Amino acid sequence: MAGRTARLVLLAGAAALASGSQGDREPVYRDCVHRCEERNCSGGALRHFRSRQPIYMSLTGWTCQDDCKYECMWVTVGLYLKEGHRVPQFHGKWPFSRFLFFQEPASAMASFLNGLASLVMLCRYHTSVPASSPMYPTCVAFAWKMDYFCASTVILHSVYLCCVRTVGLQHPAVASAFRALLLLMLTAHVSYLSLVHFDYGYNLAANVAIGLVNVVWWLAWCLRNRRRLPHVRKCMVVVLLLQGLSLLELLDFPPLFWVLDAHAIWHISTIPVHVLFFSFLEDDSLYLLKESEAKFKLD
Repeated sequence: MAGRTARLVLLAGAAALASGSQGDREPVYRDCVHRCEERNCSGGALRHFRSRQPIYMSLTGWTCQDDCKYECMWVTVGLYLKEGHRVPQFHGKWPFSRFLFFQEPASAMASFLNGLASLVMLCRYHTSVPASSPMYPTCVAFAWKMDYFCASTVILHSVYLCCVRTVGLQHPAVASAFRALLLLMLTAHVSYLSLVHFDYGYNLAANVAIGLVNVVWWLAWCLRNRRRLPHVRKCMVVVLLLQGLSLLELLDFPPLFWVLDAHAIWHISTIPVHVLFFSFLEDDSLYLLKESEAKFKLD
């Protein structure tokens, strides 16, 4: 037991210098996975594993090796807790208690609820806002990206939405050029992370930078129009809330009850924010439609 404790302490001190995560570098974990795979993941044992594996697990890609890693993760976590050490990460993630085939059930449920909220608000937008409204196509495109694409895409599209609202309605060519620039930036960003090197620090810095542009641009427009357009107060609340809630993503702690981590809490917290922002988009689109119809009558 003393030897195991010494290995844990040494690994904890070397965490910043080695590749991978502390948990999956632990010899106890590696030995456990190796023995589990030898015992269960070949020949007749593998056939037996597949015969008793629930169909929803096999259909979603859970393999015998994955199951070994999951079981051995908890063996290692139990050892760390018994020896009074901080819970380690495994393969870049905190340990989560699996539910059905969901490795991170709280995040999955929160993501589903976010998507459901976006769908409900999109249907409401379709019903209440005519397609002739100047911002209709841009708002609908934003709705589909709210939860089914990465955070970088959502932030960039929010910046583009702001550009269209503040500049593009009067100067469409400027909005088109800006859209091309944002698409180029997104392609370069995703290509670098996917094909060159996944740098968490760079990804975080890039998202923070574009997030600040998004916040400053929207807030500046809202403050300039708050008296003329009362509904922009909704947008101000949304921008400030999102900026505050984004700090949750910077927190790093083991999941509460092995289910709820900072990312899941962020997902859950943004559900009412999405609803409020759609409400702003609806009010603003109807205002723009009314304004354009008034100008048409004058002409």
